[in-house]
Amino acid sequence: MPGCFKKTLFAFASTISFASFIVIAVAMGTQRWMTGKMLCKTGADLVNATDPELVKFMGEIYYGLFRGGKIRQCGLGGRRSKFTIFPHMVKKLNTGLHVMIIMFLCVAMGFSLVSFGFCILNAIKVPYRAIKGPAGLCLWNLLAGGFIALAVTGFMAAVKLHRLTERIANFRENAFQFVILEERFEDCFWLCVASATAHAVNLLLIAISGIHFPKIKTKTEEANVTAEDIMY
Repeated sequence: MPGCFKKTLFAFASTISFASFIVIAVAMGTQRWMTGKMLCKTGADLVNATDPELVKFMGEIYYGLFRGGKIRQCGLGGRRSKFTIFPHMVKKLNTGLHVMIIMFLCVAMGFSLVSFGFCILNAIKVPYRAIKGPAGLCLWNLLAGGFIALAVTGFMAAVKLHRLTERIANFRENAFQFVILEERFEDCFWLCVASATAHAVNLLLIAISGIHFPKIKTKTEEANVTAEDIMY
């Protein structure tokens, strides 16, 4: 049976793993991975809008991995609309990269659950096989954190290198062209970053659990003196 200190560490690690699973699931289902401001370039060019008048042509956009929305400002007031990434819009984006981001996060969720289960096992008893012990926990947390990091990096690449926000803003816009003026990563994106950091914390906890602290003897052993000892 593991000691009280190790039980506490593994219980804390299991909580972190399960929290990571919940955080990724919530982040994937939300619409606030990215927000931005967009300018209706076509409308501004038609009226030769100057700086004070450009406010009438500036709209907003927000989106996640599956859906989002935008407010179009083309001089006649704001018009709200919502959209879904699947199944139509994804054809206009980098399909392979976008699907890989979702797959990476799903795999990370799976490894988070595996880590949660093995943390509980290590808190209850000392596993016979090494893969079920601290070595296995390090592997599962490393894989979970690694796949989250790949997903986050892939999303950043889609936004910065493949102009994801601009492509979404101009989807099915035949009469108007929109230019992205500002982009900002939102809370759901940073939740995934925090989830990857949580698995790094788990690796630290597992490493601490492997440290063997010296045992402090509370009672001194009584000397047993026999007749033979007196003779010698």
